Amino acid sequence: MEKKVLVFNNNTGIAEKMEPLLEGEGLKTVVAADVKQLRRVLDQEKFHLMLIDVELNDKGWDKGIELIANLRKSSSIPLLVVSSQSAETAKIMALEAGADDYVTADCNPLELLARVKSQLRRYTQLVSMCSKIDRVYKVDELVIDDIQRTVTVEGKGVRLTPIEYKILRLLVQQRGKVLSNSQIYENIWHMQAIGADNTIAVHVRHIREKIERNPKEPRYLKAVWGNGYKVG
Repeated sequence: MEKKVLVFNNNTGIAEKMEPLLEGEGLKTVVAADVKQLRRVLDQEKFHLMLIDVELNDKGWDKGIELIANLRKSSSIPLLVVSSQSAETAKIMALEAGADDYVTADCNPLELLARVKSQLRRYTQLVSMCSKIDRVYKVDELVIDDIQRTVTVEGKGVRLTPIEYKILRLLVQQRGKVLSNSQIYENIWHMQAIGADNTIAVHVRHIREKIERNPKEPRYLKAVWGNGYKVG
């Protein structure tokens, strides 16, 4: 997917200066001229980094700091300030408001490019880490790592068949929700549930034998009589 850089308040001409370099790295540049346009493009498109000048025309740099703080309430993408404002106070306040970096407009374009690439690397790594966290499911001492396709109980690995793994993962993902035999069957086999009760019951019994200390009094995979099964 093409990565996009949003340039706001291009008073320093940074867009024209950086566009060829950014395009050379496979980055598309989009320029927003005012706050209204900035809000609109942020709502309409996905960006991977913002370059912002804190000097908002005749409103002063304090309004730019305020804008950064407001942007941080709704966006976590890297935000670099590129401004002709070299006051140390402006830099400190911009960073405290949520900017990830601050450079003056007269900096070497190659230095700015290096900073852009560094921020994009960090952001990509963060997104990857969050994605992995979202795919690790935990119920007390039962842990399913859907990246590694592993199941552990109390720190010990459990070997499940592919079908057993899918059934357990489905129930953990729907933690607390009762799923009928038919719902489980149709989710796993992707076909109409015919004779599902016995099939699911057999797999549930095998799963319990592997993850429960006492399969007859399950801690994790519980039956709700007449309705189906749930985890939690």
